[in-house]
Amino acid sequence: MSDIPAADSDPTAATPIDPDQRRRLFAMACAVLDTEAAAIVDLKARIDERFLRACELLLTCRGRVVVSGMGKSGHIAGKIAATLASTGSPAFFVHPGEAAHGDLGMIRGDDVVIAISNSGETAELLTVLPLLLQLGVPLISLTGRAGSTLARAASVNLDVSVAREACPLGLAPTASTTATLAMGDALAVALLESRGFTAEDFALSHPGGSLGRRLLLRVGDVMASGDAVPAVAPHTPLRDALLEMSAKGLGMTAITGADGALLGVFTDGDLRRALDRGIDVHATPIEQLMTRAPQTARVEALAAEALALMERRAINALPVLDGEQRLCGALNMHALLRAGLA
Repeated sequence: MSDIPAADSDPTAATPIDPDQRRRLFAMACAVLDTEAAAIVDLKARIDERFLRACELLLTCRGRVVVSGMGKSGHIAGKIAATLASTGSPAFFVHPGEAAHGDLGMIRGDDVVIAISNSGETAELLTVLPLLLQLGVPLISLTGRAGSTLARAASVNLDVSVAREACPLGLAPTASTTATLAMGDALAVALLESRGFTAEDFALSHPGGSLGRRLLLRVGDVMASGDAVPAVAPHTPLRDALLEMSAKGLGMTAITGADGALLGVFTDGDLRRALDRGIDVHATPIEQLMTRAPQTARVEALAAEALALMERRAINALPVLDGEQRLCGALNMHALLRAGLA
């Protein structure tokens, strides 16, 4: 067991507790985690032909996966349905009590049903069981009792039994719900792998938030383009290049040839180094000061990739090139900040 943390390690604690209570709380928390970890480890021996049969039923499902459970099992069922849906297996949760009062109409003959019950005798599930069998839908059960009514009626039963609950009273579903959730995750990820589900596929079902932005947003979506791109010819005096940089406000200017090909860049950092050398800003052409073969971003690249490059190279702006390696835009850290990436 790990050492008990020091009493003053949490400065936000409002109510002090005595040393004996601290020891009991610490010991119980560790015991809960040990019990639930053991329950998950025990599941590995049950990844067998029954698990593969369940995967086969789900992979060949022409409809949707309907997940159902009551009480705490219902909460786990909802999470499993959400995980399946977000990883390439269309799924939704149906409350078994509501199913008996009309929601059973959501289920079609080409669906697959996953029913979750630790006892395998949940009354609400057993009420709709004959109707499910009449529909002829494949039924996968996750139960803690292989000989239960639900397990025996299922096309395949996955054993999610646990040696004991983490609750010291042996009453509150704890280790059993953790094991069931882990088995659901095992199904979802195994299916994801079999379907060849990619990060781009995942992003399509997660368009909101930072995850969606990182997986979907392209450089072309956030870059400056057109007249907003700072660019000058190679013979341009440094003074005029600085005016271009100031006008466009990206902290850099690209130097391009007549055909739009990128020849180099000049940045705020290059300006500081040029001034340190006493360069004549009125007469010196920018081509003598520019950085040749600079870091660039592709217009079709993920914006997150450009951000990673900028952080790795400690640079604040990048010229953006099209498929023919011509300048088509410019990207700086502020644009990435506005897009919620940085």
